[in-house]
Amino acid sequence: MNGVPIALIQVLSAVLDIYTFILVARALISWVSPDPRNQIVQLLHRLTEPVLAPVRRTIPPIGGMDLSVLVVLVAIQLIRSTLLRF
Repeated sequence: MNGVPIALIQVLSAVLDIYTFILVARALISWVSPDPRNQIVQLLHRLTEPVLAPVRRTIPPIGGMDLSVLVVLVAIQLIRSTLLRF
């Protein structure tokens, strides 16, 4: 166990699951030109932009496609696989 409580791993895994859902929702909504005044759109933006903006600065859009969500989703999966090793 290496001193990491199972409950902590489960909580972190649940948080990563929820954030994954939020990222996918933001990506899907971005395809339909959402109303920026919509409260759900604003909430998704506030929850994801602090993580996506640094990735976007590091990896600019390629061919007009913003890959930041994909990069963050891959990073979440790497973190989850690391957590599952404990």
